[in-house]
Amino acid sequence: MQDHWPIKKALTLSDVDITHPFLTLSRQQVENHIVLHMTTEQQEHLRAQGQVDFNARDDDTGEMYVMKLKWRGSYYNLIGKWGRVVRGKGLDVGQEIKIRWENGCLHFSVPQQQIVAVPPIRMVAAPVVQDHWPIKKILTLSDVDTNHPFLPLPRRLVEDHILVHWTPQQQEQLRKEEHVNVNSRDYDTGEGYIMKFKWRGNYYNLIGKWGAIIRQKGLGVGKEIRLRWANECLFFSVPQERYVATASAMDNWPIKKALTLSDVDTNHPFLTLPGKAVEDHILFYWSQQAREQLRNEHQMNINARDDDTGDTYLMKLRWRGSYYNLIGKWGKIIRGKKLQVGMEIRLHWDNGCLFFSVPQL
Repeated sequence: MQDHWPIKKALTLSDVDITHPFLTLSRQQVENHIVLHMTTEQQEHLRAQGQVDFNARDDDTGEMYVMKLKWRGSYYNLIGKWGRVVRGKGLDVGQEIKIRWENGCLHFSVPQQQIVAVPPIRMVAAPVVQDHWPIKKILTLSDVDTNHPFLPLPRRLVEDHILVHWTPQQQEQLRKEEHVNVNSRDYDTGEGYIMKFKWRGNYYNLIGKWGAIIRQKGLGVGKEIRLRWANECLFFSVPQERYVATASAMDNWPIKKALTLSDVDTNHPFLTLPGKAVEDHILFYWSQQAREQLRNEHQMNINARDDDTGDTYLMKLRWRGSYYNLIGKWGKIIRGKKLQVGMEIRLHWDNGCLFFSVPQL
């Protein structure tokens, strides 16, 4: 490893919450830099049980802990003695934690002098910056589903640009109750709403009147929503003229992914794909009826073709909320192509079929 600390993360509000102590780590980093170096027995235990115990060492103090890695689907949680670590080291939002796996042990360090500047304290004069929208998101299929109306927003963006402006009492309420009411205003129409922020681990859901907003504004996949916090209120805007064509013909393979440990597990064969990539480059081409069927049934049969061999398969795309699983013949593909961790798979949709390729190095 060229980098002594391959995993680095600026701690967030939920990472230092001692009432529900856990450290959230991205799946790809954990699988590439931790799970990959575990013993076969540990890997099997993690697959079968969804969690595994191991030794962890604080490289700053030399203290040892027995901790646990818990698989949460699209991310992992580090639990066990994490609350004790938070208290003992006095961890706070914005500090950087560094992690590596070495000699069967998880090493971590939080250099005390290295404080990542959590949004500097800014005296914002409300009218000064008319077009300051720190949170922007291209709406996806699940964002505009009126049957289950919620808008998921990345935790980091919410904590950096919204929660940082809240009072300690509001932040504490969100930590304890995991949801809090907020005043919200449609910047385009001036209409006000009472909405709710709900904490969901590595993201936050905006719920309440979101279904009514989808219908009133006629929101669809590809439109851009912008959000900001000002004067104790969440402002949002969806410029009508801004419709983003999410599919680009510039790249023949718009979806590319380095295969992870769970992607090549033949005991539970499925390929995990990010929700945004699937919705921008696959569902974008589907008919409205096909999208509705996927929303209602949460899965859909599709034709797939191996561009390297010409083999065709009947597969299934399953919606999992923030991501999608490709299942069906995936186990057969893993074995046939001898897929391994780190190989790159490329995908695109064309003429009603999902094409994929894994260039052999």
